Amino acid sequence: MPRYTVNCSILFTELPILLRPAAAAAAGFDAVEFWWPFPDASPADADVDAFVTAVADAGLTLTGLNFAAGDMASGDRGLVSWPGRGAEFQDSVAIAVGIGGRLGTGVFNALYGNRVDGASPEEQDELAAQNLAAASAAAAEIGATVVLEPLSGASRYPLLTAADALAVADRVGAPNLALLADLYHLAVNGEDLAEVIDRHIARIGHVQIADAPGRHEPGTGQLPLDRHLTALDAAGYTGWVGLEYAPSTDSSAAFEWLPPELRGTRKEHA
Repeated sequence: MPRYTVNCSILFTELPILLRPAAAAAAGFDAVEFWWPFPDASPADADVDAFVTAVADAGLTLTGLNFAAGDMASGDRGLVSWPGRGAEFQDSVAIAVGIGGRLGTGVFNALYGNRVDGASPEEQDELAAQNLAAASAAAAEIGATVVLEPLSGASRYPLLTAADALAVADRVGAPNLALLADLYHLAVNGEDLAEVIDRHIARIGHVQIADAPGRHEPGTGQLPLDRHLTALDAAGYTGWVGLEYAPSTDSSAAFEWLPPELRGTRKEHA
């Protein structure tokens, strides 16, 4: 049975960041994940402490956290392969791993970054390999995994398929570098999700879901998400499933598709 974690960077957006963990808990969940929750790669200690406190006071586990990815609203999709921004990326890695050590975080998402003018793909890929090796080593210190995510809707982002992401992981060679299987992005990019699960299950470090088209909650599009989640379970996936979708109406109805008794894991841990 899937263990669900709520992505509070795309859900509960009507609330300030620090109030979203409590909202997730009130909706019946006991785990959350976030994109990078700060406006820059090196937030003040007080801002980091406030974020940790918000999650901890809500009684939640922070299952996943993105490293800093630039200005996402303006189209940035990661710093891993961006020349000149390696220091920012590594600063965010240190901060994220510190947060993860305090909140039990097991997965960190390293968005690869768009292709940029003035640098060749080869140069960017070499930089990415160096940054990912360092990030994976830092995450390993707390027993965590770094994941690589294929994305849709970003024309200059080079990782579109599971094979693209795993080729990068193979180049780096870190044992804790894995695939983030976002079923929405993979489907939009034309992947056969059943084949991805069957072929790459051993290398899937995290799963996220949204229906397609639309990137809304399950049941609003055409993806057979129940079938794919069942296949993941049967294949031995025991990680979290991130709910990373924009509500089709508002947050009050965002979880109507999921019965309250299936939202948290506290009962099974009792």
